[in-house]
Amino acid sequence: MRKTTAKVCASLCLLFIFCTNILAQHIKPQPVADALTPAVTVHLNGYLGTRLQEAIDNRVMAQDVQRLITPFKPENRTETRQWQSEFWGKWFTSAVLAYRYSPTEKLRRILDNAVTSLLATQTPDGYIGNYAPEHRLEEWDIWGSKYCMLGLLAYYDITYDKKSLTCAAKIADNLISEIKKRDGLIINKGNHKGMAASSVLEPICLLYNRTHNKKYLEFALEIVRQWETPQGPQLISKAKVNVAERFPRPKNWYGPEQGQKAYEMMSCYEGLLELYRITGNETYKKAVEDVWQNIRDTEINIAGSGAATETWFGGRALQSQPINHYQETCVTVTWLKLTGQLLRLTCEAKYADEAERTYYNALLAANSAHGTTWAKYTPLNGQRLPGSEQCGMGLNCCEASGPRGLFNLPLRFVESTKAGIQVNYFADGEYVVSTPKMRPLELTQRTTYPKDGAINFTFKLNKPEEMEIAIRIPEWSKETIVKINGSAIDGVTPGTYAKIKRLWKQGDQITLELDMRGRIIKAASPYRSIAIMRGPIVLTRDARLGAPAIEAVLTPVADSDGYIKLTEATNSIGDDIWLLYKADFMPESYTETGTKPVSVTLCDYASAGNGSNKSFFKVWNAQDISPSGE
Repeated sequence: MRKTTAKVCASLCLLFIFCTNILAQHIKPQPVADALTPAVTVHLNGYLGTRLQEAIDNRVMAQDVQRLITPFKPENRTETRQWQSEFWGKWFTSAVLAYRYSPTEKLRRILDNAVTSLLATQTPDGYIGNYAPEHRLEEWDIWGSKYCMLGLLAYYDITYDKKSLTCAAKIADNLISEIKKRDGLIINKGNHKGMAASSVLEPICLLYNRTHNKKYLEFALEIVRQWETPQGPQLISKAKVNVAERFPRPKNWYGPEQGQKAYEMMSCYEGLLELYRITGNETYKKAVEDVWQNIRDTEINIAGSGAATETWFGGRALQSQPINHYQETCVTVTWLKLTGQLLRLTCEAKYADEAERTYYNALLAANSAHGTTWAKYTPLNGQRLPGSEQCGMGLNCCEASGPRGLFNLPLRFVESTKAGIQVNYFADGEYVVSTPKMRPLELTQRTTYPKDGAINFTFKLNKPEEMEIAIRIPEWSKETIVKINGSAIDGVTPGTYAKIKRLWKQGDQITLELDMRGRIIKAASPYRSIAIMRGPIVLTRDARLGAPAIEAVLTPVADSDGYIKLTEATNSIGDDIWLLYKADFMPESYTETGTKPVSVTLCDYASAGNGSNKSFFKVWNAQDISPSGE
């Protein structure tokens, strides 16, 4: 009976695929353009500028590229289950983003050689990978193909090199052909309800955009329709279901039935947005918006990331507790990328607010002070340690992926819109963007943000031009002042963009004063815990910073509105620490007579535990419980 049912299901699936292929031939794409266009050039100064340059010098350009190529060579096509084939693409897409930010000849030569080396491994049938012929399409084989295609397409976008585009197309053609030879299904290949394999949707859509070959659109539509079958991850129909509760707990945590895997799930939704850009199908966009909000509301923690043992688990409400293998960097990077995709499409401030929090906290915290290593997991209370080597490749997935997040934002700090210019993020630097009349505009930001909340914007324009300048007012900045050439404007609302339409000319200035008061954040948990934020920065206790011990129970001395006074502190311990503040707390009194406030030193979350010794640190501070309520 079970065998008969399985055959019927398989037949129905194949019929479903056939019908969708017929329909796909009659689909007329309705392309949707992004609302935002990245800056032409960007140069960041200060803290972020240093971190980016260190990542280029000590991670991106320090990579032994030939070691990443080795798995693809003919003698090494013996793999049956591991993911060596993802590393080239992850590193390469990081390197392309770094090149877009800082286009040097040295980095360009590295990119050229990396592509030439990969192209040399392609088989006559188009395959690039390291799986044994009898195990192709299994485990992480398609996942690796995805990253190879993403890298080749990224290279094509900066060089217009037709060989790289042709190579990516051959990989896709081989994949489509091999799937048809099997059973026509992609959702039963690999792990995690087919999400790892079917996340290939993203490069397939990008390939269609660059070739306009209908077979890639047909394949993309087929993938998405397979999602909604009983075997599939049902990423559209379950978009409003809590991401941690979509399927029963799997027997094999990392196996095919795991439908809560965070990284792979979000990768599929990135692909769905690319398909939305091609088709204009609002159902796709709505699904991604719904799932983004669900992840934000149920999973994302104070530092801007989440997931335990790499899966969604309802973690927002549990974040103040000890959590196993918390906040994988690959999850952090993919959440940042997905959030950025929605910002590009919608211009909504909530996406920029979230991306900023993730970038300054979860992402920067995972990276070592000089850009050389990335932590695989980064707890909110505990220690931050480097990730272990994977697959004999000399690095792990997060070290390959981390820079993709780091270089994802710089060209998005200031962007062009149809109406003018949009300022999403703040950092000292120079930004060249295009105006609505396609003239170059250089916007200079002078600031020490987020150390200080004052930002001064100066404009350089060849000719005066009427346009709209939109500046993000962070949701947390409850008291904000915006001035144009010294005169304050009205209608500044937290969590929106302040939009100023006028004739802009050479030398015009905008000044922004953000509310940088320390804020008490209460954990959404039955256990009473508090944390402190200042601007977008999570502040943290670190064992290096002296007494009282981090296990001490401390109650912040705050006003009735939940703000705490923070005073800038000096670094006296020698280790690299970006931001330091002192604040008053009331320690737990272990006597009947009470106690007096004590001064406690706090540092930014990105610096916590990242010194020469891997010290313990603490974001969430447990509060004592009194039956009397005092």
